[in-house]
Amino acid sequence: MRTILYILRKEFTQIFRNKTMLPIIFVVPVVQLVVLVFAANMELKNIDMTVLDRDKSSTSQRLIAKFSGSPYYNVTFSEASIDKSADDLYADKSDMVLHIPQHFERDLHNYKQADLQVLINAINNTSASLMNGYTQSIVMDYNKDIMLEISQKQPQTTDQLEVESSFWFNPELNYKIYMLPGILVVLVTVIGMFLTAMNLVREKEIGTIEQINVTPIRKHHLLIGKLVPFWVIAMFELAFGLSIGYFFFDLPIEGSLVSLFGFGSIYLLVALGIGLFLSTITDNQQQVMFLAYFFMLTFILMSGIFTPADSMPEWAQTINYINPFYYFIRAIRMILLKGSAFIHVLPEALSLLTYALIIFTLALWRYRKTV
Repeated sequence: MRTILYILRKEFTQIFRNKTMLPIIFVVPVVQLVVLVFAANMELKNIDMTVLDRDKSSTSQRLIAKFSGSPYYNVTFSEASIDKSADDLYADKSDMVLHIPQHFERDLHNYKQADLQVLINAINNTSASLMNGYTQSIVMDYNKDIMLEISQKQPQTTDQLEVESSFWFNPELNYKIYMLPGILVVLVTVIGMFLTAMNLVREKEIGTIEQINVTPIRKHHLLIGKLVPFWVIAMFELAFGLSIGYFFFDLPIEGSLVSLFGFGSIYLLVALGIGLFLSTITDNQQQVMFLAYFFMLTFILMSGIFTPADSMPEWAQTINYINPFYYFIRAIRMILLKGSAFIHVLPEALSLLTYALIIFTLALWRYRKTV
């Protein structure tokens, strides 16, 4: 134990003397957290919409007014044909075209099918889906108003079925509080995995690892001394990031912080273990950076931070069993937004514990130390 304490003191001193590492630890994550939460936003605003109103009735004007009143649309009018209006899509001057045909009002009030034509620029399928969703929502709301007016003029004796939707755990569909936990997981992992790997490989490059290897320090003493400082720093980053989220982005903390930090401490064992393992199979910082970048990018994109993991192909969901991001992102969202207790994320915690045991065993097996 005394040996470990000496190594820890040496590592902390070495970290805080390194003028390059300090900004990486304390400044970069904060800047990234603030910037990425705003940048990685799936909300779509300022949709440039061209309206071609061939009906020019009070009914069509009411429909257009609903789009104009929405914060998502910038409405401009066109008097050209639908083909000419569609040219705006090709020229990238417009994101979508709404065509209201002639006799729209007459058909609507005569109980006939009243058609609308919507053309959407779908180069970005995510934006196209959002535009389609917003448009359908406005049209359905408009249709509901029309049906209500008609039913008041001619009351119907049959009951109507109404469906009301409510969004649990994020009722306002605030994208920031959905993304922030995921970004926080990425930043904590970068601190844990990257710095652990870089620290040990740097010792190889400058040759001090050889001096340590010939000392009577045991292998597990050295590795514990190398890992604990970054575990502590990563936990501090987790707490600091949560504070920023709570005070600046109104991030709800519905569950127990004890459960969250308990799960985070287990997760960091895996992140540190992967960093340690990568450092044992590489000889310099370039190699370890490329390897870490490869695993980080793969794990992040498959973790469900941007798209639901459940909608991925079956083979991708199978690969996610070895993706530590997947477990922590799922758990942190459940605890923060849903208020889940630790028992509800216990399967994920047990999976990570098993993962940590395996990766540390591999790292210890790979690390060569001779006295």
